[in-house]
Amino acid sequence: MAVLPIRKIGDPVLRSRSKEVENINEQTKELIDNMIDSMEAAEGIGLAAPQIGILQRVIVVKIEDDLKVTINPILIKEKGESMAEEGCLSVPDRRGLVKRPEEIIIEGLNEEGEKVKYELEGLKARAFLHEIDHLNGILFVDKAIEIKDEESE
Repeated sequence: MAVLPIRKIGDPVLRSRSKEVENINEQTKELIDNMIDSMEAAEGIGLAAPQIGILQRVIVVKIEDDLKVTINPILIKEKGESMAEEGCLSVPDRRGLVKRPEEIIIEGLNEEGEKVKYELEGLKARAFLHEIDHLNGILFVDKAIEIKDEESE
């Protein structure tokens, strides 16, 4: 498919709420393929559609060769909390400590329009929540307790 440029902080699309996907069609599948290609080319572990300029509720997360595509994801349940450092393809050269739930349950649709339910913990839970934030116009720097510029280390 295509590797598309990742939108960077300051781009208004990153601060906009994404719309629900009404119909999963060939355009949706092409978007997903482009998102996966763009995420992998940028060496990321997750990507939300707004990061490539598309305001649709679609995320991809790939950790340890476990690729999950989720359309219209909804957080159903959360448990516990953990603090960890996060970075973002849309906020290059910055990292920050962010508090998030340790365990979550997410529901949504896969690329075939079938309902999916994921019980996630640790890094996978964190990555999903980070990408869902993007769908709501939220960046990790909005939630970070401490921000570090990587250049200053």
